[in-house]
Amino acid sequence: MGEDRRLTAEINLYYDLSVPASKPAPLLLALHGYGANKRQMMREARQMAPDNFAIASLQGFHQHMREPKEPGGPLRFGFGWLTNFKSEESVAVHQRAVLDLIDRLITEDVADRERIFLLGFSQSCALNYRFAFTQPDCLRGVIGICGGTPGDWETSDLYKPTGASVFHLAGTRDEFYPPTRVEPYESQLRMRANDVEFRSYDAAHEIVPPMRQDIREWLKKNS
Repeated sequence: MGEDRRLTAEINLYYDLSVPASKPAPLLLALHGYGANKRQMMREARQMAPDNFAIASLQGFHQHMREPKEPGGPLRFGFGWLTNFKSEESVAVHQRAVLDLIDRLITEDVADRERIFLLGFSQSCALNYRFAFTQPDCLRGVIGICGGTPGDWETSDLYKPTGASVFHLAGTRDEFYPPTRVEPYESQLRMRANDVEFRSYDAAHEIVPPMRQDIREWLKKNS
């Protein structure tokens, strides 16, 4: 009896898009964390991106139900990027989705090919680093918020040096990524990127106003 036989199926991926008056524009491609959705991340990205940026908010492809906000209320849905079952397949879908969305927005004359920035919060952070360092000529910059680096960062030969700038933001009260866990991230990222900035904030596992302001200034400087 065969196990893990498979069929290949096509799925739809969803994203929200905000386009400035002048284009092609620098692009901020923003990815939410586990359990969130594209609308939430678009609201965040609008508070981070300079006014001349196009913004695309891509939604995770693993859908799940969440508890209602109030007892007896309607069930809610959240989205994620990764599962423990054959995680390499989720990584491949993420990379294909990011590449295809970037290509579409360049073809539609929305995005400037030379000014593509990828941002991720929490679960999407390490996935975005995987993308940035396996597609080293694709991005101008990558931003990670309250997330990690790939678990195979120091052992895999998939990752390549990149000219992209890297900005990693961490919370000193983050229960998932506390200071003891994130302390080596800056030196790890410098293994393959020359321009790395690491900042800590008085924050839990969240995006706080000083982070938004610093990201906005970093995007202005690097675009």
